[in-house]
Amino acid sequence: MGILSGKKGLIFGALDERSLAWHVALACASAGAEVVLTNTSSAIALGTIDSLAKEHGMLLVPCDATKLDDLRALFTRAQEHVGGKLDFVLHGVAQSMNLRRHKGYEEANYNYFQQTLDVSALSLHKILRTALELDAISEYGSVVALSYLGSERYCDGYNDMGDAKALLESIARQFGAIYGAHNKTRVNIVSQSPTPTKAGGSWGGLDYWYRYTDQLSPLGNASADDCAQLCVALFSDLMRSVTMQTIYSDGGFGRTVLARGARL
Repeated sequence: MGILSGKKGLIFGALDERSLAWHVALACASAGAEVVLTNTSSAIALGTIDSLAKEHGMLLVPCDATKLDDLRALFTRAQEHVGGKLDFVLHGVAQSMNLRRHKGYEEANYNYFQQTLDVSALSLHKILRTALELDAISEYGSVVALSYLGSERYCDGYNDMGDAKALLESIARQFGAIYGAHNKTRVNIVSQSPTPTKAGGSWGGLDYWYRYTDQLSPLGNASADDCAQLCVALFSDLMRSVTMQTIYSDGGFGRTVLARGARL
């Protein structure tokens, strides 16, 4: 019996072993939950999410989280599979072509910029809107979206992802109020330490920034597994009164000016 025993959830964004969503999926399964995985068809082809699904008996449903028709089909299929409403949802979707193409913020390609906002932030709005219209999340359910400190501070090289994460967090607060009044579902943000995921690898200064934050964080950087365990706690009934919050899984970096013993 685990902390999520009997719960059923949907996880967006797992690609491969480096993905935060991948670690969250494994942690949820270990905690007793039944998990449905989803990503785009192209991501499924490029990554190894299908092996995760097969190894752990998880349903894998292709879906483009920016398309409402795809989302309606996904939520319908997921509910059919688990035999009822979902208890939790993870939004772990992010992408910036401006970062991938190494375009500075001041020279951003605006088509890419719009894609960044759509994929990395507006997809959360579309997911939550669709789930609300279908009444697909159970009472006292839980939604978590993954973010980063670049949403509220300037982080050199983080580019338009900073804008997207700021929008993501605003959407979570707005829908947190809506869902709270609707059926007590909670909507929260987990702001994670720099993590070498596929998306994070597009950030040219990630290696330096990872070392920098690790030195300044009183507890050191939080790992992907640390992030996953925090998500499990937020999905559980232990946090039924926590909503509309940004919770930092970053070893204290977000509240630190200079840590004793840091070697810079």
